[in-house]
Amino acid sequence: MQGDPGAPRPATGGVHVAPLVLKILITVVVSMVAYVLTNLVKQSGDELWKIAVAVVIGGSALIVQYMVDFEQRLGMVETGHMERSRRLEEHFDHLSDAAALLSDLDDAGMSTSDAKRLIKNLRRVGQQGPEIVKAFARSEVESLASVVTDLTGMSAHWPRDNNEWLIRLTQCAQRTIDATSSSVDQRFWGTDSAGPYLDAQIEAMGARRVTIRRLFMVKESEASDPVVMARFTRLCQAQLSVGIVVRHLVLPPSPVEQPHPRPASRDVVIFDTDLSLEFEPDQLGVNVKTTLDAQRERVNRQVRWFNALWARAQEFSPDPEPAS
Repeated sequence: MQGDPGAPRPATGGVHVAPLVLKILITVVVSMVAYVLTNLVKQSGDELWKIAVAVVIGGSALIVQYMVDFEQRLGMVETGHMERSRRLEEHFDHLSDAAALLSDLDDAGMSTSDAKRLIKNLRRVGQQGPEIVKAFARSEVESLASVVTDLTGMSAHWPRDNNEWLIRLTQCAQRTIDATSSSVDQRFWGTDSAGPYLDAQIEAMGARRVTIRRLFMVKESEASDPVVMARFTRLCQAQLSVGIVVRHLVLPPSPVEQPHPRPASRDVVIFDTDLSLEFEPDQLGVNVKTTLDAQRERVNRQVRWFNALWARAQEFSPDPEPAS
């Protein structure tokens, strides 16, 4: 069989000698040298004694060679053992860190099974997924890590509408959901995203007995438009039919010189009076920022603001009279 032409070839000029043969040769040479030296030192001595001395010296040389070889091998074994011990220690350190993290999650009331499932599936994606899938998975993990890191300060932001947060928080609510719905938000109810959100609210009211109050805020120009109010009436009736408590408030007109929407026209959802989700519109009325806030002082301020508006608002009747 022809070898690989690119593989390195051994030098033809050198001769390889087995270690055992080399030791024997060294022993023979040392014995011969010892024998010659004993002849020179004591020429008239017994020949048998000279041979014995040569054999002893040669044997000693052989033993010394084996001792040196043993010491070298012992050093290699110790080095390998230390390296394996270091790797094993690092492995146990990683296991200890992982166990500590899982213990911290458990102490904090978080799901360790979900954390394990995330890590396991991330590993599988990293091993078998194409690069675009790996990049997407990394992006999602980075986004999640960023949000959770922000939540350590009890606040997080998203640079546009975030209906996923809205639906998940609705699924997490246990007691109450108080929401304002401005003219901007009313267009949301005609989109595909409104269906899952409404389903989550229905499930919250049915499964966990969550009380939901929704305050619709209507502009004066909209309140005097029969077409707009007819559409608004159908929207309110749909909300009432699933068990949501509905009221509406007609907002006074904003000054022309005011560049930003009035504070009362913000879209805010308050969950369990512990956390608020606020949508910030731009000058064109498009939501450009979502803020999740759990700072107690700010949430309490949002709760007081909502309750004040709710007290001023009118209960919705099946056939409301358009405001003049």
